[in-house]
Amino acid sequence: MDNSALIRTLTEKVNRLIEAENDLFLVEIRIKPTNNIKVYIDGDQGVSVDKLVAYNRKFYRQLEEEAMFPDGDFSLELSSPGLDEPLKLHRQYVKNVGRPVEVVLEDGIKEEGVLKAVRETELDLEITKGKGKKAVVSLLTIPLITIKTTKVQIKF
Repeated sequence: MDNSALIRTLTEKVNRLIEAENDLFLVEIRIKPTNNIKVYIDGDQGVSVDKLVAYNRKFYRQLEEEAMFPDGDFSLELSSPGLDEPLKLHRQYVKNVGRPVEVVLEDGIKEEGVLKAVRETELDLEITKGKGKKAVVSLLTIPLITIKTTKVQIKF
C-alpha cells in the first residue's frame, strides 16, 4: 500500500475512533519511512493527555489486530499538535481566536498580532505597532489563500 493510500486508510480509522467526541478532530497523520506513524488530534477545548493515551492504546491495538503492518513493524505516536506545529485546519484557527499568532505569507512577509476573527476565506489580525501611549493598533484582513503558515505565539 503506498503512503497516500495508507494515510487515507488510517485517517478513516482515526475518524471512526474519535467520532463519539464531537469536540475532537484529526489534524494530520504523518508516516516516516521507518513506519513511525504520527497522529495529531486536537479539540475545540483542547484534548487531555489521558484521552490521548487511551486513544493511542486503542488505535495501537486495532492496528496490531488488523495486521496492517506485517511483523508488527510500526510505531505509533498519538498527540495533540504542539505549539511548534502550524495551524492547518479552519477549526484550529477558530479555536485560537484571541491568541497571539505569527502569520507568514506566501511572499515571505511576516505579520504578528492577535487573531481577532476567522471567516471561510480570510482572517482578521490585530497588529500593534509601538508601545504605551505611542502604540498604534490596526486591523489587517488576510485572505487564507495567501497564508503559508500560522503559528500560535506564547507571550510572557
